[in-house]
Amino acid sequence: MRSELVSGFCDPRFSEIERQFSEGLESGFETGASVAIEYQGEMVVNLWGGYKDREHTVPWLEDTIINVFSTTKAITATCILRLIDQGKVDLMANVGEYWPEYACNGKENTKVSDFLCHRAAMHGFQGSMPSLDYRDWDSWVSVLAKQAPFREPGTTQGYHALTFGWLVGELVRRVDGRGVGQYFKEEIAEPFGLDFRIGLDAAAIARCADILVDPQPTPWSMTAIALAPDFLLPSRLRELKTYLRMGDTKVAFATKSESSGDMNSQEWREAEIPSANGHGTAASLAALFGILSAGGERQGHTIFAPRTLELALTPLSKGPDTVIFGAPIHFGVGYDLGLGITTFGGTAHPRRIFGHCGVGGSVAFGDPKNALGYAFVGNRMHKLKDLYRTSNQLTRTLMTIVE
Repeated sequence: MRSELVSGFCDPRFSEIERQFSEGLESGFETGASVAIEYQGEMVVNLWGGYKDREHTVPWLEDTIINVFSTTKAITATCILRLIDQGKVDLMANVGEYWPEYACNGKENTKVSDFLCHRAAMHGFQGSMPSLDYRDWDSWVSVLAKQAPFREPGTTQGYHALTFGWLVGELVRRVDGRGVGQYFKEEIAEPFGLDFRIGLDAAAIARCADILVDPQPTPWSMTAIALAPDFLLPSRLRELKTYLRMGDTKVAFATKSESSGDMNSQEWREAEIPSANGHGTAASLAALFGILSAGGERQGHTIFAPRTLELALTPLSKGPDTVIFGAPIHFGVGYDLGLGITTFGGTAHPRRIFGHCGVGGSVAFGDPKNALGYAFVGNRMHKLKDLYRTSNQLTRTLMTIVE
């Protein structure tokens, strides 16, 4: 019997997905969420439920959209891959060929591929995070174009949590003339009927669920590791200490404000931040990755050819990632191969899956072996250790069903 909190449909073959999804809502671990799965060209699961608000007064509906944070990077990667497929961008060209102002202060030899696999050494801002309006695109990219990299581009991998969007997004704009939000809308979302966008208007904002942030404990263990003498630490913790002292994590995840309310603000939602503020439904993300995993074409429209997906799934960098504490995250052309960020320190997912996760717990991926698209989105930002608990459980169950 279906939970009263859950609506939608589920193919009987995937009933365990519905049971686990419902359990997450019934237990209160999730507040509002949606999960969707496209399998071999058919949407077999599209479930949603719970509430859009902490007070449990506004129900999560089929058309509720939510900020998916860094899952947006997969959307941005898909846009640049379409331009690569069309011969408009060369992955191995210098960025300066498309964005001349960027080629200065030690960035002259930065490759397009460095942007896409987090090796540009521009994972944050020199000094401190600028106090600019998030909607002021030109100012953000101007700051990045002028600044020096943190080290020689191409020599290390460091996750570009926010800057990825401005760097890759400006590349799209220089080549095509449109920003990523408009490009994705006109080239992919509208032709394929996807309810996903980067930069919201008033009507879309009215459909948003709020991000609900759980209290985040002080990471005392990290502080203890940083202060402990090396001889007291095992080798893995000594390695972790090295990355803590580098300071890349703090730089990459710096924000304008310590307030969690910023991510629900009108400024944030209206802005175009192609690394972190895409909003949409699980069904749209599952459909997108289902299309990509099944050849990239549907009903006469093509995102990009299978050969370009093969290129996208070729690892460009395998870590260690200086921002994510030395983790061996494998990046292709913008995609996290195997969703390593979600399983760091735990049981890995199959390396063949490709997509991205977001700090709010959202995950979207494709699996070419099974012509599969999957997405989970929710509005509860859990503590770090629980961030991807729901999606990882659903993903492992899904892999058992389709294998």
